[in-house]
Amino acid sequence: MIDNNGTRALLGGVRVAVLALLWGSTFLWIELALRGLSPLQVTFARCALGAVVLVVACRATGHRLPRGVTVWRHIVVAAFFCNALPFALFSVGQQTVDSGLAGVLNATTPLWSTVLGLALGSERGLRSVRLAGLLLGFAGTIVIFAPWRTTGATGWGALAILGAAASYAVAFTYMGRTLVRRGTATISLSAAQLVAASGLTALAVPIGGLDAITPGPTVLVAAVVLGVFCTAATFHLTYRIINDEGATNAAVVGYLLPVVSVLLGAVVLGEDLSVRVVLGMAVVLVGVGMTRRKGAPAPEDRPSWAPRPLAEKSCDLT
Repeated sequence: MIDNNGTRALLGGVRVAVLALLWGSTFLWIELALRGLSPLQVTFARCALGAVVLVVACRATGHRLPRGVTVWRHIVVAAFFCNALPFALFSVGQQTVDSGLAGVLNATTPLWSTVLGLALGSERGLRSVRLAGLLLGFAGTIVIFAPWRTTGATGWGALAILGAAASYAVAFTYMGRTLVRRGTATISLSAAQLVAASGLTALAVPIGGLDAITPGPTVLVAAVVLGVFCTAATFHLTYRIINDEGATNAAVVGYLLPVVSVLLGAVVLGEDLSVRVVLGMAVVLVGVGMTRRKGAPAPEDRPSWAPRPLAEKSCDLT
């Protein structure tokens, strides 16, 4: 019989797996959407569609968008670093970087998150096994990426995607410190944040998003999947993990992305899948397994200065 801790661990693992599948497929759908839309058009479409889905879900579950200037100020900052900026950087980067490689580069998010946590003092209790898992996962991404063999993909496109990965790490930490566990339902926070991201992206569209649109069935399907599943569902799941397990555990999902993105790139787009890549994915999976091992709650999960978690009206969209 599974006890409560075992049940929570199982549910957490399922949530991470679903998030990895959805998030890892994002790079495939971006690649397909870019065939008819500009990078900023892709960014705005996924933010706007995701916002509509989450606002409807928020109202349908009896919740409202947050109120108050302070919380919305935090939401706007989080929307910039977690949505508007990285989404745009991914779309720009994937103009020259394969979808599989984009997923590998984004897998550096957990490392950035850990470094940031150490710098801020929120990772003082990081267990040696988890730290080894983080480093092993990063080593696996290096094996997949093989920078010693890569030529054209290590240009501005790759740097843009690395910038997006670092932006995610900043956002997860910021969200964990300022938005979660403050008595506001995560569905309300995630909906509000995508609304803010839509507004930020709309302001940038006139700069580089007024190119002619060449829609087709593939482009339209890619845009809808990006908005509904790879943005709305993925973003809400991310918020839940940050709320329940902390920013670093949310970022660790990034190490699973190469497995999904490389496999989808190979199967759907005919991108390279070699023995080296398969070996690297196996190393990544072992590293992620190590990071999921639990001991005493890490300091970042409940900083000393943070209030005890408040009971909130739960939204079981996960």
